[in-house]
Parts: sequence; structure tokens; C-alpha cells
Amino acid sequence: MARSRSRARLRTVLALAVAAALTPPVPLTAIAAGPSVPAPAHRPAARPCHTPVRPASQLTVEPCDTPARIIEKAANVVPTAAQHAWQQREVTAFTHFGMNTFTGREWGSGTEDPKRFAPPRVDVAQWMRAYKAAGAEQVMLTVKHHDGFVLYPSRYTPHSVLAAPGKPDVVGAYVRAARAAGLKVGLYLSPSDGAELPHAWHARWVEEIRRKQAEGGPLSLPERVALEDRGRAPAGLGRFGNGSPVTERTIPTLVPGDDRADAVRRGRLPSFTVRADDYDAYYLNQVYELLTQYGPVEELWLDGANPWADAGITQPYRVRQWFETVRRLSPRTVVFQGPQGVRWVGNEKGVARETEWSVTPSAVDPWSVLSGGLPNDSTDADIGSRAKLLAPTTKYLQWYPAEADVSIRPGWFHHPWERPKTPGQLLDLYEKSVGRNASLLLNVPPGRDGRIGAADTASLTAFGRAVRETYGRDLLAGGRASGAVTFDRVGIGEDLRHGQRVERFAVEARTGGTWRRIAAGTTAGHRRILALPAPVTADAVRVRVLAARATPHLRPVTAHLAGW
Repeated sequence: MARSRSRARLRTVLALAVAAALTPPVPLTAIAAGPSVPAPAHRPAARPCHTPVRPASQLTVEPCDTPARIIEKAANVVPTAAQHAWQQREVTAFTHFGMNTFTGREWGSGTEDPKRFAPPRVDVAQWMRAYKAAGAEQVMLTVKHHDGFVLYPSRYTPHSVLAAPGKPDVVGAYVRAARAAGLKVGLYLSPSDGAELPHAWHARWVEEIRRKQAEGGPLSLPERVALEDRGRAPAGLGRFGNGSPVTERTIPTLVPGDDRADAVRRGRLPSFTVRADDYDAYYLNQVYELLTQYGPVEELWLDGANPWADAGITQPYRVRQWFETVRRLSPRTVVFQGPQGVRWVGNEKGVARETEWSVTPSAVDPWSVLSGGLPNDSTDADIGSRAKLLAPTTKYLQWYPAEADVSIRPGWFHHPWERPKTPGQLLDLYEKSVGRNASLLLNVPPGRDGRIGAADTASLTAFGRAVRETYGRDLLAGGRASGAVTFDRVGIGEDLRHGQRVERFAVEARTGGTWRRIAAGTTAGHRRILALPAPVTADAVRVRVLAARATPHLRPVTAHLAGW
């Protein structure tokens, strides 16, 4: 009973005052987080704009939809089960490791000698210990970066670890170590591939670069690395942007002596037909290898960069087949830049917007494009406001949460001369990504010795400790305090099973019987952390919702004191 009285003194007061919404009036009452009551069944009306709006991860905007109905639809866009689980995993550790680790580059040429990839060991268990110390719940490995070197023994390219000293299956070791450590797994498979540049085109391009250099012209990064490799031919089979015809292909495309032939023939492994050119077939075969040999996985990362676009090489991607293949082989995988997946936050600084929506509009079917149909590669300052939702170009609404990527070092790959960010810098990024309705994708690259450096590990460990000390305990819960508490951080969030609805809110604290505003913001989403300019001492805190798209479903407000 004493614990109950203490909790009552330290209760959280939720006062909802919802205004300025285009949706029907919202009751001025607190809504407990929990499953909503199913709406009664209705016979569908003949016209689509007269049917009830049902929650879904993607909704179509009909020509007959009114502005109020579009906002109602946006309020009922909800995550899939896989997206919802992904958003609970607030920190993912990114592992850039590959050919660039040994050449000192960020972008490779695709012509490197595979023997240059020669780590004396690949201490994946040490990587996982470092990542867990930072509080990561998921890890992500660059299986193939833009240079095209593949970190597992693929059947479809000569440019893989099979041609490297020791033939290490880095992907297999990584996935096993991650699962043993209780971590979810993501894999990065670059769509662009320098090892697969057409050989004749590459030879002409290198000659053009040499002439450009002789004339004193400035060289781009891809041009510089091509010359550094002395014009060596690409290491693959010339499939990227080669203009090959789209024909019917079978996935997996069995190779001579393929060890999967019997399993495919007996139906123990799936097989399906696609229409693809040479490179699309290659890419789909690698997706198949990864998801059947190392999967299922929780995330597949599709980078949108193409280092050779300015030189005239483009490769059309039939992405709908990619997405359908992933869904068939690993149904709970969320695809970065894919439908019912996750999106780039719009920068590589690890910082989310102050107003970060998980519900975004699209002018095209998100299943038909990379980047979900968002304009300007997700970099716009506003991607989900009412104005964006109601724009005449909006044809779809989708649940598309943000992932904020950043490296602990200046580069993505390990370079011995670089130094990692401090624990304080990492905690600031945590509050500006996780604390702004995004997931933090923190890259921590191993070095040439196959281990994460001591300085990086120390910074990760201190960062993880600071997060736990600051956010591991809610000062408004637990019943340990007998009166007012002092805090300098406030956390709020919505139950995402009901969507994202809060558009504007204020936080108020009660001190000496008087309420005063201590913070304010726009979106809440999965989690919103508000750092106060100075510590506050109060005996109660409340959130006042000032504008929302529909009835909000808030989780309890929390209070914290920085422990660093």
C-alpha cells in the first residue's frame, strides 16, 4: 500500500486538448494504450470514398477523397508487425567491412585483386560484444559494397572471398555470432556493382580519364580510384548496365555441380520465374543465396548510390520483383528503401527532423520504386505534414519510418588515422535520432586486423552506460520517491499499433501546486525525448495534446535525469 500511495503522489497526468484537426472532433479524454475495439462490420458501399477507413500499412488516395478523409486515412496508416518490431529496436550497429578496409578507400573501383582482402582473423564475437555494450539490438553487415566484392562464397561471381586468402565466409560467421549474442540481423547488398561494369566500356572510360588527367582536368573519386588500379579490368562478368535484354529467367539459376539442385527439384527449396536482364538476374540470385543460406533476416539494406552514373552507366532495376522475392523468402524482413520497409532519414549525420513522420505520401506505388516514391531522395525538410498529404500529387499513404545512419568515425570503413566520436557525441546523436522518432544506425567498422579498435570499443561502452543510466529508469515510476523529483529529460510516445497521430503537444510540470509549461514539440511517434534547458523539480507531469489527426494513444510520459 505504501508503494501505491507513493506512485499516486508521483502520478503522470495526461490531459488531451486536441484542436485544429481536419478529422472529426476528438474526445477530450485520456486514451489508454492497448488494442482498439474492432469496428462493426459494414457492407461496402458502391463508391470507394463511402467505405469505412480500415487500418493498413498502405492506403490509396482516391480521386473522390475529401481532405478530411485523406487525413483520416493518414491517421489509420499503421505499421506491419515487422515494421513495429523494427521500431522497437532503437539502435542497430552497422558493420562496414570489406575490400575498402584493405585499400583505405570509401568507394572502390571493382577492379581490386581479391587477394588484397586478407584479415589475419575475423573476430566476429568481439564485434558483437562491442555492439551489445553500446545497447544495439540489431546488427547490419555490408555483404557487398559498391566495389562488388562479396563477403560469402557466392556461386555467381569470381569476385568473392573464394578468391581471397583463407576463403573466409564472413557473412556466415557474422550471422552465427549475432544470433548467438541474441541480436537481430540485417544485411546490406549494394545494388550498384563496380566489379560488374562492362569491360569494353570500362577500357574506353579509363582512356578518357587519362586524357582528362593529362589535360589538367579535375577527377572525381570514381575516376581517381580507376586510375589508381592502373586501369585493371573489372573483376566480374560485365553485367551492370550492359544493356542486355529482359528475358524469362529461373531463380535460383543453378550452376554446374550446384549443391542445391536436388533440394530445388524436390521442392525443399523454392524456385520461381522472373523477367530480368543479366544484372537483375545476378542480383536476385544473390538475394536468394543470402535469404536461403543465412536467413531469414530482419532487415535488407538497399543503397541507392551509383558511383558511375555521371560516367554514363545506369542499370534499370525491376524492383517489384526484388521486393516480391524478399517477401517470399523472408516475409518478416523490412527492406530499407522498400515498401512496408524503412526509409533514409535524409542525411548521414544520424540526426532526425524535429518533426519526423512515419506516415508519408507517395505519388507512385511504393512497390514500384526505390525510396518509397518520396521526392528528393527523402532529404526534404517536410515529408509528412498535412500540406504534403493533401498535395494533388499524393496517390498513396504508407507507413515508412526513418532510419538515421551515421558512422562513429569520419569514414564508413576503418582508416587507422581516424578517431571515433566521444560517448557524449554518441549520446547526443541518440537523443536526436531515437529521441525524434527514428532508429539509430551506428556504423562501427572493424580494422584490418579483423577487430574493432580499443578506442571505438571504449566509446561504445561508455555510450551504452550513459543511455542506461539516463533512460534505464523512469523517475515518475517505481514508487521509490516520496515527493517531488528532479529531472532534465522528458519522454513521450504513441502506441504505434494505432498509427502516428500527434501533431503538436506541450509538456507541463506541477511545482508547489502550480502548473507551468516546460517543453513543447510537434510529432511524437515511437519515442520523443525533450532535453530541458535546466533541471526541473516537480511532483507531477502532464502532456497536453494541442493538435492531432485523430484520437491519440499516448504511452505514459517519463522523466529522466542525465547520468553523464
